[in-house]
Amino acid sequence: MILDWNGTLIEDGEAVVSFYDHGFLYGIGLFETFRTYGGRPFLLEWHIERLFAGCQELGIVLEPEETRLRSRIQALLVANQLEDAYIRWTVTAGEEALGLPAGDYVKPTDMIYIKPLPAATAVTSSTGRAGKSLQLLKQRRSTPEGAIRLKSLHYMNNIVAKRELSGYPWAMGAEGLFLDVQGHLCEGIVSNVFFVRDGVVHTPAVETGLLPGITRRFVLETAEQLGLEVQEGRYRWEQLLQADEVFLTNSIQEMVPVARLYDTDGAVASVGGDGQGAAGPITEQLQQRYRRATALTAQQQEEN
Repeated sequence: MILDWNGTLIEDGEAVVSFYDHGFLYGIGLFETFRTYGGRPFLLEWHIERLFAGCQELGIVLEPEETRLRSRIQALLVANQLEDAYIRWTVTAGEEALGLPAGDYVKPTDMIYIKPLPAATAVTSSTGRAGKSLQLLKQRRSTPEGAIRLKSLHYMNNIVAKRELSGYPWAMGAEGLFLDVQGHLCEGIVSNVFFVRDGVVHTPAVETGLLPGITRRFVLETAEQLGLEVQEGRYRWEQLLQADEVFLTNSIQEMVPVARLYDTDGAVASVGGDGQGAAGPITEQLQQRYRRATALTAQQQEEN
């Protein structure tokens, strides 16, 4: 594959990170993952906003320019002969002397990686998908390094959780669910979680240590526009078991209904009673709004 390295297109095998890059030495760096629709990245302005805020907190001097970023992504799509793709935009602190600096990082490394979309997400959720399983984890979500979790290069907690998930033979293809250190629902390994009970949309609060996802933000804003009651709070596993609908969100998989909930002993509960994983009425309503928004994004690309 061809990737973008500080604004230059190169073969991926040519990309080399310096030993002195503090992204390598200390994990100081951020990334965003998103996908395109009709060749146009969806909610790119929100991804830029989140990454830029993280750069400011970490002292990484970077001022991303949306028009320029869109041009770089379009060039990558053309170079790799892809109409739509999975995009990972990564910014590391860049080369510095050994040791923890007191000042800012003024020479960051800025790279964009691209690959074909996974088969399950190559088309939007309008075609329908089987409901996913959600596996409760023993591994707890670590607290964020700062006030709010950044989408940083420090992913050890997620990797430990993924290794635990692979040890549950009944949970093939499942997403793992973190609790926080107090035992409240937090988030999936690579997703945010929502559940619906008696017509109210619930999702764990940011204070549990979750990553405030971009699709999570879309769902919260859309639910408000639709006049749905939304509550962010601290919830227990037992409350999730009583849900009428459960769904997961991330920027690649979009919105995925959950069919089954597994605890750490393998006990299973069906969501909504049928275990088939068809989206419930509120989940479907939110999915429809998401589809309209992505279709509009693709239409804007055609008009350009």
